[in-house]
Amino acid sequence: MPRRKRPILPPAEPAPFVAPGRAAELNTLHHRYLDEIEAGQGLVVAIPSSYPDGYYVPPHRHTRAQLLYPATGVVMVSTEEGRWMVPPAHALWIPPGIAHSVEMQGQVAMNSVYVMPESVAGYLEHVRVVGLTALMRSLIAEAMGRPTDRPPNARDELIMALMLAEIPNLPAKPLGLPFPAEPRLARLCRAFVANPDPHLTIDEWADSLAMSRRAFTRAFRHQTGLSLSTWRQQACLFTAVPRLADGEAVTSVALDLGYDSVAAFTTMFTRMLGAPPRAYFREGSQREPAMTQ
Repeated sequence: MPRRKRPILPPAEPAPFVAPGRAAELNTLHHRYLDEIEAGQGLVVAIPSSYPDGYYVPPHRHTRAQLLYPATGVVMVSTEEGRWMVPPAHALWIPPGIAHSVEMQGQVAMNSVYVMPESVAGYLEHVRVVGLTALMRSLIAEAMGRPTDRPPNARDELIMALMLAEIPNLPAKPLGLPFPAEPRLARLCRAFVANPDPHLTIDEWADSLAMSRRAFTRAFRHQTGLSLSTWRQQACLFTAVPRLADGEAVTSVALDLGYDSVAAFTTMFTRMLGAPPRAYFREGSQREPAMTQ
């Protein structure tokens, strides 16, 4: 029997399998983190944290930009722009002032780096998933050990400066899933996320909205910035990556998503993420572990 797919839409409150006492404790810790971020000294503030599977952080925002890095587990982040999936060995760039919620999939050891806006002026103004270079992973590990309530020393300042110089070099990854604002297109997209189908065609969606193929294609790209084909593949990755990260067999995931063969699924996965599933997750598992508190 195919494994039950994880829900993509975040719940309205912490998932029921997180004990109420534990959820309350994590909520208190999260508010302490927010205060610590705002009061932190230096251009960069780095804070480690850990969360149980299914924990949900409700919408919030920061005055600093955030580089969110789950060293273990998979994180789903939602904003008004869309949804982003962040597996290990990746990070999410969140510009300052962007309201976002976070859902944990698996035990998550999170290392977050918060950057003063003026130190990255002109850099990305939109949310984006990025790959982490070996240098950036090392810098994050070093930054996690610095107290946030004291001015940075000379070594801290060198680490921060190098980190700020490395952020623009992080490669963008196709793990975002923008949602259209137009209600009819949004309904189609939400239905697809709930039940992905790699064989979906433009004509099927265009016909369902009584639109010509050309008009639909133009409208969809205008609303999402992507072609339907690319958006569809990224939506399939949203379902596949958390399950593969949990150790589920590639064959099971590929067939459950409706691919005709494992080879077809592997080809799509490799084209989108740069490596076949087994190699992709094997490389991710060899990354340095997070420092957590």
